[in-house]
Amino acid sequence: MLKTNKKGHLILETEATVPYELASGPSWHRFFEGFKEEKIYGVKCPKCKRVLVPARSFCSLCFEDTDEWVQVADEGEVKGWSLTNYHFFGMPTEPPFITALIRLDGADTDMDHLIGGFDLTDLDLVTKTLQMGARVKAVWKKEKKGCIMDIKHFKPV
Repeated sequence: MLKTNKKGHLILETEATVPYELASGPSWHRFFEGFKEEKIYGVKCPKCKRVLVPARSFCSLCFEDTDEWVQVADEGEVKGWSLTNYHFFGMPTEPPFITALIRLDGADTDMDHLIGGFDLTDLDLVTKTLQMGARVKAVWKKEKKGCIMDIKHFKPV
């Protein structure tokens, strides 16, 4: 659509999409394959012994290759969160939604995912429910594809 701004400049409003494919690699492939069975796997660093979730091919502290797989819980602790209540391009879901850093039991790193399962339009309820250290558990979708959104969201427990 063409329009003119206050200074008389012609403005073209359009939307562009860029199709692409992303190769997940062996670490993310195995990580997401576990989701199909409602299991979350991490990798253990052979040097510092940290369990890294999401799984990755090397430890970001030691730069050691990781090849020991360990299952972690689908429950953990909220380390930080942000409420989004407005729409923007490329959203993971419709607002309102909460994105949180979650430290799963058995992991030494945080996983970024959505929090849900209660009324996110009530800010007082949100701030009471999601204090730092709040416990959450994965809510799995019935139909799984082997991707991050196989976990619909984490809900407070």
